[in-house]
Amino acid sequence: MLSNEKIYVVLCTLFAVIVILGNLIYQKFVILQIPFIPPFELSAGALLYPFSFFLTDLIAEFYGKDKATFCVRCSIGASIFVALLILFMDYLPATSWSIMNSDTFHNTFGVFSTIFIVSMIACYISQTIDIPLYLAIKKLTKGKYLWARNNGSTAISLLIDTTIFLVLAIWCGLIPQDQLWPLLRNSYSWKLFFVISSTPFFYAAVRLIRWLGNIQSNHP
Repeated sequence: MLSNEKIYVVLCTLFAVIVILGNLIYQKFVILQIPFIPPFELSAGALLYPFSFFLTDLIAEFYGKDKATFCVRCSIGASIFVALLILFMDYLPATSWSIMNSDTFHNTFGVFSTIFIVSMIACYISQTIDIPLYLAIKKLTKGKYLWARNNGSTAISLLIDTTIFLVLAIWCGLIPQDQLWPLLRNSYSWKLFFVISSTPFFYAAVRLIRWLGNIQSNHP
């Protein structure tokens, strides 16, 4: 058995890792094949990002709004720290024998600072909507229908997040303007698919946390 505090720390750590890693790999766009849907293109970071809402919903389920919000703020703080470190490393000149020279490093990570700002704005706004919305649905349904609060809050919040991110990214010149609707459609299609298909795993995660920590969900 694990203490409630340890489980909370693990969930927060996973959330921070997903947010930071998503920002680092967002520049690579990949081709994704979802069953019954033609192949489409989206950012590699978008593949990971829905999992962050999976985690904050778990935290809200067991620990409430304040601790879920604290986790989001801590992760943003960690992201700021990573962005500053990368900015400093980008400033330092590479040695002549470095496997990655200065130009390669800059082309790979140099845009991270801009992506980071855009991503953090979208992340914070969408998470501050998702957490209270999740708990509101939980209260409305009197603690029943776990799938309804997980799917409903995440589906709405991810649409808001995706829209904010793409609009700001286009405004900053990171993405061509003509890619707004294709990327919005593709990214949200994947995220909605993730939300629906991850429902059994959310139920399993809730049961696992209850078993590991002998902890019950917060009452609505």
